[in-house]
Amino acid sequence: MLFRDSTYSVLLASASEKFNTVTASLLPGSEFWPVTVAKTSGEAQRLLLERSFDLVLVNAPLPDEFGTRLAIDASRKTQAGVLLLVRRELHEEVYYKVMEDGVITLPKPVSEPVMSQMLRTLCSVRERLRRAEERQVTVEKKIEEMRLVNRAKWLLIERLHMTEEDAHGYIRRQAMDKRVTQREAAEDILRTYQ
Repeated sequence: MLFRDSTYSVLLASASEKFNTVTASLLPGSEFWPVTVAKTSGEAQRLLLERSFDLVLVNAPLPDEFGTRLAIDASRKTQAGVLLLVRRELHEEVYYKVMEDGVITLPKPVSEPVMSQMLRTLCSVRERLRRAEERQVTVEKKIEEMRLVNRAKWLLIERLHMTEEDAHGYIRRQAMDKRVTQREAAEDILRTYQ
């Protein structure tokens, strides 16, 4: 593997010690750390509420539920790449239940090379989700800035009887003159006139 400055955190939901041992050997600490094991769906759900994980691996069935609900919830409520492993004879049916929620499924038993490749695929999925999350945060910040600028603009219209165009120009000039963002200029106006 090429050098990375971070690792992928993993939640492994599985009641099978053998599966856990084999899977742990495919998760070197240089790439995957920490690896947290949950023996039941309930325990895994609690862990997902407490902290975030980059990858969630569900070895079905679990003692308290099959594992589909956990996989779907993890995919819907987190930014993790989610893999659900099911017995070969159930794979097709389970695949159609979870695929629309972005859960990747694999039929068991799984060879080590296939599992290693799937872990790499999950890492790629996680990176894609991470970028989408960053874009969403950027868009939300821009929307918040627009709201602040609009509030400042309407305050100038109300208090100083400016036209909308003049108020907008005033905010832009304040930002340029003070060498600050329009958001900061709007915040200054809000502090001054509220």
